[in-house]
Amino acid sequence: MNAWVEFVAYQAVWFVAVIAAGNGYAWPGMLTAAAFVGVQWLLSPRRTGLTMLAAFALLAGTLVDGGLALSGLARYAAAWPSPQSAPAWILGLWCAFATTLAGSLRVFQTHLYAAALLGAVGAPLAYLGAARGWSAVAFAEPAWRGLASLAAGWALALPALAWSARRLAQAPASTAGAGA
Repeated sequence: MNAWVEFVAYQAVWFVAVIAAGNGYAWPGMLTAAAFVGVQWLLSPRRTGLTMLAAFALLAGTLVDGGLALSGLARYAAAWPSPQSAPAWILGLWCAFATTLAGSLRVFQTHLYAAALLGAVGAPLAYLGAARGWSAVAFAEPAWRGLASLAAGWALALPALAWSARRLAQAPASTAGAGA
């Protein structure tokens, strides 16, 4: 997929997920994220690697956002399946975002410090936008604790995901007929 098309499509997925969650619906975000990841997977010559990257993103999202929910530092709208875990719509966003590390954001594969900085700064800003713009997430007071936890979690997770994307990109390409 063209890098600009991928970037814009991911932004659309983010907006759908956040706006729908803010209105109490988890399924639109889950569906659009799944469609985005599915298209990425179909277009990828390294489907196994992309699947592994998405699985790693699920784990990272479960730890970061699940930890915030479990600790009470953040409360997510449309908190399906449980208010004490990362909601499915945000896990879908983690998977969709991870696939961009093999495409439009591939530059971070070799610039891990920049990935850490993007995670530490960009993630809390995105969550603040989701909180203030659409009430998709709410932070316990004082909000800086939840935002600092997000910054730390994403500062670790994003370079780990980018490094994984680089390692998986070095793996042999999937054969067309195998669908691996």
